[in-house]
Formats: sequence, structure tokens, C-alpha cells
Amino acid sequence: QVQLKESGGGSAQDGGSLTLDCAASGNIGATYCMAWFRQDPAKEREGVATIDGDGRIGYADSVEGRFTISQSHARNSVRLRMDSLKPEDSGVYYCAARQQPGLCRPRYGSKAFDFWGQGVQVTVSS
Repeated sequence: QVQLKESGGGSAQDGGSLTLDCAASGNIGATYCMAWFRQDPAKEREGVATIDGDGRIGYADSVEGRFTISQSHARNSVRLRMDSLKPEDSGVYYCAARQQPGLCRPRYGSKAFDFWGQGVQVTVSS
């Protein structure tokens, strides 16, 4: 079992920055992939960024060049740095973990992930 807890959400202006952190506990060694997802009331939950046990990273096209995902050596902390924020980046952001190898890219969606945090609100104003 893995427990995930997000922190660092809040408000930013258009073009501003925020940093989200995910603290992981439990059987961290059983995880293969860590990810950030987001969801607003009008859309399905979408993958934002992923990082696997070998440090390989994937980003959604919509955030490429603006967001940066990273993890600690012990893989008990996953960070999402968000720069050049846009109003359409607003939503609830979730930390997620997958146990089995493969499918560690944002395009594979939430069904590929086994563990979830409770989410943190991000609001970007014009």
C-alpha cells in the first residue's frame, strides 16, 4: 500500500508560478511510476507529467516547456514546478502512483494508476 499527500497549491496570476509537492509513504519500493494529474469541473482527469523509476519523464503537450517534474533519490517526494501559468491550468491537481511497469506517460490516463492523493486546488487568474 502507498499513501500520497499533495501540498503547495494556491493561487497565481496569469504568467506566474507555483510549486506542488507530493509526499509518499508506505511501500514506495512497489511503485514504478509517479505522476501528476489535473481535473476541472468541465473536463475528465488528464495526465500532466510522469516520472518512472529510471528517471524517465513525460509531459502533456499542453504543459511541455512550462512544467517540470522531479523526484527525490528515495522516491518519497515528487515535485511539480509550474511556470508561465495560464488560466486554463486551473483545476484540482492529484499525485498518483502506478505499480506495474509500462504505461508511464500522461497520455495513458488515470486508469493506469493504482494510488492517489486527495488533490490540491490550483487557481490561475487572468
